[in-house]
Amino acid sequence: MTSRPLPISASRLWLGLVAGLGLLLISLLLNLFLGAANIAPETVWRAIFQFDGSTDQLIIRTVRLPRAILAVVIGAALAVAGAITQGLTRNPLAAPDILGIHVGAALAMVLAIFLGIGSDSQVWFAFTGAAITAIGVYWLGSMGRSGLTPLKLVIAGAAVSYLFSAFTTGILILSQRTLEDIRFWLAGSLAGQDLASLLPVLPYLIAGLVGSLTLGRQLTLLALGEDVAQGLGLQTAWIKVAAAIVVVLLAGSAVALAGPIGFVGLVIPHVVRFGVGVDYRWILPYSMLAGGSLLSVADMAARLLIRPQELPVGIMTALIGAPFFIHLARLRIKR
Repeated sequence: MTSRPLPISASRLWLGLVAGLGLLLISLLLNLFLGAANIAPETVWRAIFQFDGSTDQLIIRTVRLPRAILAVVIGAALAVAGAITQGLTRNPLAAPDILGIHVGAALAMVLAIFLGIGSDSQVWFAFTGAAITAIGVYWLGSMGRSGLTPLKLVIAGAAVSYLFSAFTTGILILSQRTLEDIRFWLAGSLAGQDLASLLPVLPYLIAGLVGSLTLGRQLTLLALGEDVAQGLGLQTAWIKVAAAIVVVLLAGSAVALAGPIGFVGLVIPHVVRFGVGVDYRWILPYSMLAGGSLLSVADMAARLLIRPQELPVGIMTALIGAPFFIHLARLRIKR
């Protein structure tokens, strides 16, 4: 007789959230303490609470602190978008970057920069690109007699990603100025960003993160199967639309800020499910904390590995996520 895993008590889950918040704060503090320049911990403390305008404190206030906050926010957005995408499609290989949503948003951003669109309006291009890509991939993955399947969805995402990447490359070949403006951004980078760049997308990020927390119960029921969810009174069509909007808001905002950073939305939901189970009421808040922590650590490593130069953080997340994706794909093939 097989044994079922014991349910995790609510007290342990709440304790885990507190621990996750602690890890997030530690990663944020390490981002402030460590960098290209060696700055004493007491200087970091005074830069935050007793600012006097010195060079070291300016580095903390204007470079490290904004970047640490952006890493947390973007990591949380990517992880939650990935968790919702996997729940919505019931596909463990799904994530906004795997399905090409990041590439679509990036293409739209490149087009906006090429056309000279102002930075305040560029985020709408990112949202539009993400939405069009999501609809296109879903439509392509649904073609054929068998309808939508996890494998067809991933193949459609790969096909759209290659197509849109080709369009992006074509625009950059036509415009050397556009290439110079966004070369580092295209690899996924937080370099040169400040809190002012966060303000245009902050309302959409907040709406997406808060909205995701209201979808936990519905996504858990949807994971049981659409027929079961409808039998329990769930309006599955509206839930899918709401979840898709949340994914577009989060993925589009993240790409607008830091470029197409991959694999955070793929890796984090799987790690979280291993600890908390299949209830999205817990998966989503845990993903926020874990995603912020992962991107903070990845960005810190990107700044330290070859300092005083730095790598795009997208390279660091790819080094973590690519082997993980190959492992998941092998498991799916064996099954």
